[in-house]
Amino acid sequence: MKQQTQTRILWTPTDAQKTSCRMGRFAKAAAGLDPLMPDAYAELHEWSIADLPRFWSAVWKACFMKGDPGAQVLRNGGNMPDAQFFPDGRINAAENLIERGHPSDEAVVFWTEDGRQYAWSRAQLKEQAGRFAAAYLAHGVREGDRIAAIMPNMPQTLAAFLGAAWIGAVFSSASPDFGVGGVTDRFGQIEPKILIACDGYRYGGKSFDVGTKLPAIAGNIPSLQHIIVEPFAGTAADLGQDERFIPLDAFLETGAGVPYKALPFNHPLYILFSSGTTGKPKCIIHSAGGALLQQFKEHQLHCDNGPQSRVFFFTTCGWMMWNWLVAGLGGGSTIILYDGSPFAMDGRVLFRIADREKCDYFGISAKWIDAVHKSGQHPAREHDLSSIRMIGSTGSPLSPEGFAFIAREIAPGAQIASMSGGTDIVSCFVLGNPLSPVYEGEIQGPGLGMAVEVWNEEGKPVVGEKGELVCVKPFPSQPLGFWNDPEKSRYRAAYFEHFPGIWRHGDWAEITEHGGVIIYGRSDATLNPGGVRIGTAEIYNQVEQIPQVLDSVCVGQDQGDDVRVVLFVVLREGETLTDDLIKQIKAKIRSGASPRHVPALIVQVADIPRTKSGKITELAVRDVIHGRAVKNASALANPEALDNFRDLPELRG
Repeated sequence: MKQQTQTRILWTPTDAQKTSCRMGRFAKAAAGLDPLMPDAYAELHEWSIADLPRFWSAVWKACFMKGDPGAQVLRNGGNMPDAQFFPDGRINAAENLIERGHPSDEAVVFWTEDGRQYAWSRAQLKEQAGRFAAAYLAHGVREGDRIAAIMPNMPQTLAAFLGAAWIGAVFSSASPDFGVGGVTDRFGQIEPKILIACDGYRYGGKSFDVGTKLPAIAGNIPSLQHIIVEPFAGTAADLGQDERFIPLDAFLETGAGVPYKALPFNHPLYILFSSGTTGKPKCIIHSAGGALLQQFKEHQLHCDNGPQSRVFFFTTCGWMMWNWLVAGLGGGSTIILYDGSPFAMDGRVLFRIADREKCDYFGISAKWIDAVHKSGQHPAREHDLSSIRMIGSTGSPLSPEGFAFIAREIAPGAQIASMSGGTDIVSCFVLGNPLSPVYEGEIQGPGLGMAVEVWNEEGKPVVGEKGELVCVKPFPSQPLGFWNDPEKSRYRAAYFEHFPGIWRHGDWAEITEHGGVIIYGRSDATLNPGGVRIGTAEIYNQVEQIPQVLDSVCVGQDQGDDVRVVLFVVLREGETLTDDLIKQIKAKIRSGASPRHVPALIVQVADIPRTKSGKITELAVRDVIHGRAVKNASALANPEALDNFRDLPELRG
């Protein structure tokens, strides 16, 4: 195990930062704690989980939640699966996201691969969202009805979501690169009345058609009464004679003027989908109040985002980080939307956005950081990134080398706030905070109000050892449940059966001696050679340092009663997996991790399958090498990559 005393500190907040940040002010006003005291965050976190009703009431006030909280803060607090926050509260999610700041304030900025497109003020955003709300009502949408979208990450998608929240409809979105099967598998389950879709999109300098898929999608989802088409690519010339197809401009001619509808705190706001690589995606229902209150806490207290902040996170509308980014509006921030490849403009488009828009919060994926590192870029020399005060990272564990590269080459002096949570809670269990130092390779700690622990196989909390990440007390962004699961049997099985009544998230993790958190990968993808569990991130962290390797995936192959570790690598163009390179990779893993981490076999492949949000799909690779069918390959961004792993002679015997 790595000695924690040798872990390098990359960033430490100044006293001025501690006292001026929103979390520092919250600590003093709500908890009576001095943000300058030693272990201030640990003390604040302990206070936050000791009395959940007191804490979440304080968050409601500090984060300017609009609405009526009601008389009771927490019902069934001792029964985690059935706990309810603010059961009598009433809010409107659209009002909470729109009505902050001055109408002339810039609300949203939109970029594509070709550069900046346009911006909307708060007044313009409200006007557009209001038109969607009125149009929904005029076309028969009522409270609780579902509205689905396959759209680019653009302001119209945001307005469509806010219009749904305005009237109490339930929104669900996917990125336009999903095929007919992927869209049907998701939206067919929730039976939307309206589908909003683009006619096409651009990615990596190429145009992709969507319009030709829409008739098939419409035929597969009988509940659809209207399909609203946004002419994003300008290719929607012929959608047939189906009267359900309506151009977006014509749909929005209804007008506006609809009042916000006060809805229960636990009214459904949106439905998110699991990756779906092991079967049909789970339809995860999130509450308006629970999701927003949690996200407001994260934006405003953990990330210190407020009315002057310019917040960017690279995401598509099919990843939960889109929902998270949108919540930045509730703190008065300007949010920056980008649609396209993160590697456009010679891999520099995201840095161009940070430079031109003066982003102070800049969010990306860990794998993108690794790709930038391997590309040889020196971002801080090539762009003015001095406005960045915090860099957020998620999607997969950020390696120690990724931490170091950010600190050295992207934003020296900025706080590196790695985070981990997921679609299941549309927020974070562990993330950054502005009161604690950042240690290389570690997430700073658990979120406020999140009673996070790591448990061993006996169900005992451990520090300095690897185990299952759990949350032992309820939190507002627990899902309302899964769609078509009225008895909540699948919901309980997913999170609460392994440790009865305790949320088991499915991450293999460690809490360090100074309170940081290391995520080693998904616990269902951990390797188990000789009965010893190994997190895949421990191997990736070493392989990423080999310059010849662009990408890798590590899985366990069954060998009788044991498992052998197989590492698949994608190499730079012109490189070959020679015996010398295999020895170099194994030596790096042995010295950087341990001898038991060294794979039994290393195999070169051309590509590695990923989900639409860019996550490596170890389980799909494991299924393929064992001759099992991948149940939902349409959930993958590049399902053809699975062919690289079929019937490999290297895996025989």
